[in-house]
Amino acid sequence: MRKKITLITGANGEIGQGLIKLLYKKGINNIVAFDLLPSNNEMQNMITDQIIGDILDSNLLESINEKYEITELYHLAALLSTKSELYPEKAHEVNVTGTINLLTLALKQGKLNNCPVKFFFPSSIAVYSIDKNNLNKITEEENNNPKTMYGCNKLYCENIGSYYSKKYSPYLIDFRCIRFPGIISPYTIPTGGTSDYLPEMLHSVIKNKPYKCFVKKNTRMPFMIMPDAVSAIYLLMNAQKNKLCYDIYNITSFNPSPEEFLNLLKEYVHDVNVSYQINDERQKMVDSWPSDINDSKAFEDWGWKPKYNLKDSFEIYLIPALEKFYNIKVN
Repeated sequence: MRKKITLITGANGEIGQGLIKLLYKKGINNIVAFDLLPSNNEMQNMITDQIIGDILDSNLLESINEKYEITELYHLAALLSTKSELYPEKAHEVNVTGTINLLTLALKQGKLNNCPVKFFFPSSIAVYSIDKNNLNKITEEENNNPKTMYGCNKLYCENIGSYYSKKYSPYLIDFRCIRFPGIISPYTIPTGGTSDYLPEMLHSVIKNKPYKCFVKKNTRMPFMIMPDAVSAIYLLMNAQKNKLCYDIYNITSFNPSPEEFLNLLKEYVHDVNVSYQINDERQKMVDSWPSDINDSKAFEDWGWKPKYNLKDSFEIYLIPALEKFYNIKVN
């Protein structure tokens, strides 16, 4: 008898940990975490099982198919944007082949279960490429011409997911996707993302350490904080299928420049040491992404609305959470 589970790949990542906490809080107690490394002690208390291994391991995926009945699959495992530019072939292998492997697993599960598997895929604003002089809020259909390997990977996987969900009848995969902006978390130190300059700045300043920002002080792109990100995933995955007009949705919350973000930080931490050391390649990547995006389709179809604006993010969530995380009292 196969055990019904919710499978999360990349479970140790920023979104993975935030999602596990939310699902556990919602009473979902059949979570299986899939990652290259074991889950930490906090996460192990919230999951029913863990799979330590590689999404490129076909034998491992076949054993998962035989052992479990997957009802929902959150495929979060990926090589992030900066590392994808450094290792483009590896990025394609992990981000594209890995995603196709998981979609194939979901197809097999749909046939075995005689029921479609809900499949969540996190995409990114890296799928866009724009002229920074374009100040319009970009919709899902515009400027889908990525200039980075990460963006190319994400856009291709969006299309493959939509293709799979529509091709197989009766439907075996219920593919749902969000294009995320940069995400700021107080609990995990970001690694490998081109949008990491704001969370890196936040953690460095709170720890009273110097930080050299790798993009210009007036650079602008969309961001949100982790609770809104995982809340959006939960909201989309629990929306009625007949209410969803699209497979892929934008969401966002705020879009501060590093200078604006730092000025808010200074309201809480008065002694800061932040300078700018521009990384031309990473600056070029951010400059190819929109300054803001239009998320009205998500609002109309499944009621998306961010809980936190930028000021509330600091006051209500980030500063109290960081004080607890680092066991300090902010000035």
